[in-house]
Amino acid sequence: MRSTDVGSTKGLGDGALGDTVRQKYGKAALQVASGEAASCCGPTCCGGSATDVLGVDVNPITSNLYGTDETNVLPHDAVLASLGCGNPTALATLRAGDVVLDLGSGGGIDVLLSARRVGPTGKVYGLDMTDEMLSLARQNQRKAGVTNVEFLKGQIEAIPLPDASVDVIISNCVINLSGDKRRVLAEAFRVLKPGGRFAVSDVVVRGEIPAIVKQSMELWVGCIAGALREDEFVSLLTQVGFTDPSIEPTRVYDVEDAKAFLASAGLDADAVARDVSGRIMSAFVRARKPE
Repeated sequence: MRSTDVGSTKGLGDGALGDTVRQKYGKAALQVASGEAASCCGPTCCGGSATDVLGVDVNPITSNLYGTDETNVLPHDAVLASLGCGNPTALATLRAGDVVLDLGSGGGIDVLLSARRVGPTGKVYGLDMTDEMLSLARQNQRKAGVTNVEFLKGQIEAIPLPDASVDVIISNCVINLSGDKRRVLAEAFRVLKPGGRFAVSDVVVRGEIPAIVKQSMELWVGCIAGALREDEFVSLLTQVGFTDPSIEPTRVYDVEDAKAFLASAGLDADAVARDVSGRIMSAFVRARKPE
């Protein structure tokens, strides 16, 4: 199945894929709650914590996403549970009073950072389907003393918010996990107010990647096999009604990066790496709902 199979009715919480994602990210939340760094599926996972002997994150997808000025004001568990591939709060235009929705909010790092930027007159919703992550995020909210935040349980394919209720949608390496990306984007369009902004970090693909990579469930959970091509992402955004779609690469992964995540998924890294290198990247994806 192509990643843009528009006939799919599979949401992120449905079927074997949803069960696998929920299990992996639930395990990651429990690891953080017990004092460990999150690692939902090893170095292939968006946020899977590959560390050196000093405990420093060296994963090419996840390292150095947030500045110390951001992490120093957050609960330590929110930082440990960061399972993303970018920093959407640094790139999104957030204003005082904005209502923000984070799709797949995990441990809450982007929700809490957004809450600081929109101020007491704004509000930030975090949406996640994993009970363990929601529990961890609410704990982090209490530790941070943040009141303009609400965490919701649900799927990104069926957002539990009214039409035209949100100014900005952010997400950090989650949309690629869904088996029905058109539905995700259509729901994002629905809940945005006219003039609302879509501003997400995600993994995208430049050109084609080998079928064996797309077929690996571990790489689905690791944000790679389910990633859209650049042109597919732009096309889907336009089809559901967005205007001014753009994709800005933030990190492009090379051969050595490819070998690391392919080997961790049990694939023949040397055979596949050169077909993957330079074709997988973290990117910032922007679009706007017409006025």
